[in-house]
Amino acid sequence: MSLKESMLRYSIVPEDLKHIVLDFKQMEDFIKHPLIMAKADGVWLEDIEGKRYLDGLSGVFTVQVGHNNPRIKEAIKKQMEKICFAPPLHATNIPAIKLAKLMAEIAPGDLNTVKLLSGGSEATEAAMKLGRQYHTQTGSPKKYKVIARYWGYHGATMGGLSATGFPHRKAIFEPTMNGFIHVFPPTCYRCPYGLGYPDCGIRCATIVEDVIKMEGPKTVASMILEPIGNTGGIITPPNEYFTILREICDKYNVLLMFDEIINGFGRTGQMFAAQTFNTIPDVLITGKSMASGYTPMGAITFRDKVEQAFWGGGSDRAFSHGHTFGGNPLSSTATLASIEEIRERDLVTNAREMGGYLRAELEKLKNSDTLGNIIGDIRGKGLMIGVEFIKNHETKESFDIPFGKEVEKILIQKGLILRCDPNWIAFAPPLIVTKEELDQMIRIFVEGVEETLEKVKAGKVSKSFDKF
Repeated sequence: MSLKESMLRYSIVPEDLKHIVLDFKQMEDFIKHPLIMAKADGVWLEDIEGKRYLDGLSGVFTVQVGHNNPRIKEAIKKQMEKICFAPPLHATNIPAIKLAKLMAEIAPGDLNTVKLLSGGSEATEAAMKLGRQYHTQTGSPKKYKVIARYWGYHGATMGGLSATGFPHRKAIFEPTMNGFIHVFPPTCYRCPYGLGYPDCGIRCATIVEDVIKMEGPKTVASMILEPIGNTGGIITPPNEYFTILREICDKYNVLLMFDEIINGFGRTGQMFAAQTFNTIPDVLITGKSMASGYTPMGAITFRDKVEQAFWGGGSDRAFSHGHTFGGNPLSSTATLASIEEIRERDLVTNAREMGGYLRAELEKLKNSDTLGNIIGDIRGKGLMIGVEFIKNHETKESFDIPFGKEVEKILIQKGLILRCDPNWIAFAPPLIVTKEELDQMIRIFVEGVEETLEKVKAGKVSKSFDKF
């Protein structure tokens, strides 16, 4: 059956695709060879032609408990019979209250107060607004600047984009908002300071104090970062990194904000990366995987000292922020069910164990005769593992072609979806993944890399980069 015939089975014609815009896709190219998903179950996706794909990316770091989960589906069905939308300006609802309580229970330390939202970009915006209002209401009204990191990505809204340190995401929209400062992330494999761990003194962390001093401590409100940075290639800091940042932020009254939209809910081998790195942020930002993708969901969870700045004193001191679908009953219900599934099935432990297995198998490839020459670094925690491709081990020179994107084309043909950039690839399957499923992913991955190498040798790879 042709693609056109398959589309007709779902009452879709090719011309229908001209009305939709996908994320970061040139639609003129996409509609020539569209990929349209129709079904999903566990770690598998299925397109309208019946072809199956291993979901090695959890959708996009989202579907923690796997596709077609019975517990979440049943919970949503039951909630639909009660209430699907509550008036956010006048009331809350039972699932939202239960979710806020559960978030306070599973978050580390005194992260006890929750603002429920409906997505990650909303959550980063809310966190940075919270920081500004917090300082205004605690006697430091001139604190407004936000320190973020190069290569970081914090959402598609203008505030999130301003905090983003990735030029290909933001350049077309500049000038973005003022008051955003960027520092280099802990890219130990390619240290921007030309130093080597552990003799570096963790300069990537200590330099934050220098930046605060030069900007003026009375003007810096917060620092926002992903504990493990996705966009720059699964950037994983040394153990001392967050201890140093926590001390610096405390010293200068700067709110430390962890963007765990990707890192959270078991991905790094603990419920939150804050626990993986044994550091309590002032604000924990979550989205994507909160409801495992079954409904849109986001939140900020903050410490008691922050909450106290908004408690009492009338509406003028309340957090001046809201979203129509924040704390939606259906989304809250789906999130409760997803967290219950993670806890009852101990999927956090599975993430650690399967992540350890995946990393060990990838390390074997790094030391092999076939792929060892082009795998430069393997990094990450839990089921968030990145592989960086290099052209030369001694110089760490990258390919002058979009090697990872060429690999991606072959992987999709063979039925595997990963996060692929020109110079690196990430594995982030659902937390329910088994060794057998990981073995299938690794086998396809190896085939894809080997076939790409053959194309490179034959000169059949374009030098045009897809700047995802």
